[in-house]
Amino acid sequence: MSNIAGKVVVITGASSGIGEATSRLLAQNGAHVVLGARRIDRLEAITSAIHADGGTAEFMQLDVTKREQVEEIVNFAREKFGHVDVIVNNAGIMPLSKLEALKVNEWDQMIDVNIRGVLHGIAAGLPVMKEQGFGQFINIASIGAYTVSPTAAVYCATKFAVRAITEGLRQETGNDIRVTLVSPGVTESELADSISDELARAAMKEYRQISIPSSAIARSILFAIEQPDEVDVSEMVVRPAGSLS
Repeated sequence: MSNIAGKVVVITGASSGIGEATSRLLAQNGAHVVLGARRIDRLEAITSAIHADGGTAEFMQLDVTKREQVEEIVNFAREKFGHVDVIVNNAGIMPLSKLEALKVNEWDQMIDVNIRGVLHGIAAGLPVMKEQGFGQFINIASIGAYTVSPTAAVYCATKFAVRAITEGLRQETGNDIRVTLVSPGVTESELADSISDELARAAMKEYRQISIPSSAIARSILFAIEQPDEVDVSEMVVRPAGSLS
């Protein structure tokens, strides 16, 4: 059992992929996890599995684009367990397409989930962590936060924004609150399922032939949390070995 035991961790986008894997792994290491996502049936199943394995988990239905709902899950975690140690801002979508396709509604959705969702997590958690004198934000970006490729302009823009927001938060919070950016490379998840553009979907299917499991990202998140309080793992890029991007 690591020093994660007893820590209270709120995880958004917890119904599948990285969020689910992180919830399970942290609970296995003794954390009290609070899962949030829109698919309540999936949250119920994951929470039940964690309980069956002897872990501690709670859940709430959550749409990260709704600031009041993000505040509710953070307040729920604090009321249930007395404090909040970590918020993992993981929820994200990736409906790729070329700009000329003018899928403006999908652009708006990415901005709302990928950027506003992270900001809502910070807005909900920062006052709590300031008041209690400790805490950690872990924001999930992407290798798309460092480079841009065709069909991914808007998606990458949102992840560049997450990277900038995370670095700004790190500089502003001082010693009491740790801030970590985790940028996954190609990872097994449902993220590509949101791609409606046929050409982009076909290209992504080819691109994702080499990938790492979501558990690899979960282990990176575990690593960042379990460091001593004076150690802030500020930024990690985690990608398949041999990946060219």
